Amino acid sequence: MGRGRVTLKRIENKINRQVTFSKRRTGLLKKAHEISVLCDADVGLVVFSAKGKLCEFATDASMERILERYERYSYAERQLTATDNESHGRWTLEHAKLKCRFELLQKTQRHLKGEDLDSLSLKELQNLEHQIDTALKHIRLRKNQMMFESISVLQKKDKELQNQNNVLSKKVKEVEKDLAAQQPLVEQQNPDKMLHLDPYISAPCQVGGDGVVEKIPGQAQPSIVLPPWMLQHMNE
Repeated sequence: MGRGRVTLKRIENKINRQVTFSKRRTGLLKKAHEISVLCDADVGLVVFSAKGKLCEFATDASMERILERYERYSYAERQLTATDNESHGRWTLEHAKLKCRFELLQKTQRHLKGEDLDSLSLKELQNLEHQIDTALKHIRLRKNQMMFESISVLQKKDKELQNQNNVLSKKVKEVEKDLAAQQPLVEQQNPDKMLHLDPYISAPCQVGGDGVVEKIPGQAQPSIVLPPWMLQHMNE
């Protein structure tokens, strides 16, 4: 007894509907592959499930080329059949092309993120891996270049600071040398004048050349000894 004709209608049972979709989708993809190999035909197949999941097949994984070819033929056919809608058809074609490219870019972005990889073949996965490796090489090269540039700038600043430090050290040494050279001259000009403090009185006193101690009026000062060059400035 032969198999009866199957009535085509929507399968109400959700599980049966999903199983039937999976089986027929596999068979459809197989048939598309067979006709592309046997007949050397360009085949593009796009299937969306009830949940919106995309399943596609394209000869040599060139869906974009097949869609562009379809759009060109479709546009040419519309030109022959609807000359009055030339402008509208042109914008419709442009919109369709842009929409197709946008969807392809979204798909490529998902693949680069590691998403929706189930529909890719081994060759497509290898190409995707090669693209990611190439991008990582460029990123690392740029990162190393920026690090070298930053190190070079820091080394240049360090060298400038060292030069400034050397200049300041040289100036300090020159000032110390000038002060050391001036001190003997001051001592030669005022050899006998120096302020002392009497430990038994609260006012400072001055020792003259004849050895006489004279009190200097003023408030009590701490016990200090002033060098002659400071005495000269105070007397002036």
